[in-house]
Amino acid sequence: MKKFVLILIFLFPLFAVAQYEKMLDALEDSEEEIVNGKLVLRFFDAEKGTAVENATIAIEGAGNYTTDLQGRALIDTIPDGKYGFRFEKKGYIPAIYTFEIIAGTIFYNRFSVCPEIEFGVLRVVVEWAKRPDDLDLHLIKQGGYHISFQNAHTSDDGSAQLDRDDRNGFGPETITIKSIDNSATYTCYVKDFTHSNRPGSERLSKSKVVCRIYGNNQLLNTLTISPEQEGTTWNIFEIRNGKIVVINTLGNQY
Repeated sequence: MKKFVLILIFLFPLFAVAQYEKMLDALEDSEEEIVNGKLVLRFFDAEKGTAVENATIAIEGAGNYTTDLQGRALIDTIPDGKYGFRFEKKGYIPAIYTFEIIAGTIFYNRFSVCPEIEFGVLRVVVEWAKRPDDLDLHLIKQGGYHISFQNAHTSDDGSAQLDRDDRNGFGPETITIKSIDNSATYTCYVKDFTHSNRPGSERLSKSKVVCRIYGNNQLLNTLTISPEQEGTTWNIFEIRNGKIVVINTLGNQY
């Protein structure tokens, strides 16, 4: 009997952790937000994290909408499926984004949009769901600098900087590269700081994390990762000879 009790005592913490993880999955998958019977898309400034008002949202097959003071576009009920839409606002880079409706719910309803940048400038924007609390965006110039919240926020030569750090979920985290050295190699990755001591964690892959790369005042690339993968480091891309090389792998480096 004592042996049985000891087994239960040993297993209970594991059971509790499993239940907690399951609860977080349910919360993260529930991005439902309805206002006056309408679905909601939310838009935030990728540099400041503030709401973006008076933006035009043109949804394919569903009409045009304008964001309010809270950066919300209130969408009429539309069938389940994937939808593309065009975001436009003066002073911001116009771009095409997508969202998905499942069982009458928008799968993920937050978008961090990018203010205009000068020609030759590269901006990396990362956002995710409510959990994990703290994902950190890193940029390393080999033989040069390391930009992140834990390292330098601005390179010594001023050519790269961390625009925004977030430690309460959702993001965005944003890094701007003002000048790219064509002879250098750069590495850009995301570290799951919340679970950095758990190399077998799947929280990063389940976080709905997305990376958008902007350059020449347009959206150049959108990268995501598949869930159910282990690892605390998302290796997103490198820059070699001035060109972006997509890596998009999960592991436990750095």
